[in-house]
Amino acid sequence: MAKEKYYVVWEGVTPGIYSTWTDCQLQTKGYEGAKYKSFTTRQEAERAFASSPYAYIGKNAPKAKVPNNGVLPPQVIENSLAVDAACSGNPGAMEYRGVYVGNGQQMFHFGPTLGTNNIGEFLALVHGLAYLKQQGYDMPIYSDSKIAMKWVKDKQCKTKLERTAKTEELFSVIARAEKWLRENRYSTTILKWETKEWGEIPADFGRK
Repeated sequence: MAKEKYYVVWEGVTPGIYSTWTDCQLQTKGYEGAKYKSFTTRQEAERAFASSPYAYIGKNAPKAKVPNNGVLPPQVIENSLAVDAACSGNPGAMEYRGVYVGNGQQMFHFGPTLGTNNIGEFLALVHGLAYLKQQGYDMPIYSDSKIAMKWVKDKQCKTKLERTAKTEELFSVIARAEKWLRENRYSTTILKWETKEWGEIPADFGRK
């Protein structure tokens, strides 16, 4: 009898956890930059899905561009995490990521999945908070979204996106994020990235 496996798809048609190799292939075959890996337990797969794929697949994460021709503004704290989201359409294909400001290294990435930019900004912040707490890192997080910062403060994603079969998976992620905010304390400082003064945030996807 074959051992049960779980397949984590970080980047593919629809990111998620799949219980068959066929389902995994349907999400990754022909998808440029697909990132996936098999695990022997559901718990391990869920832990991996919530983390950066580069902690598991042994590839070097791409670096984001540092604003202002590679020179950070003097006001910016280098030892920090920057988060940002991108969305093609509203709603549309949404993704987000976290980048270490000091060297532009991508620390985590989620998506694309059907959503909105505001949802992505909110989830990116919560993911960043959870990531820093899990890793034991003492550093602030930069976000360029006042809306996301307020939602995190209120511990609620106040989106007007309709909950449908297509968005059900995303709403499950939102529920987990809200639950994390309610059940966890953190000392991480959330700082506003001043785009007009400093240029695009290091986690920006460069699609403007």
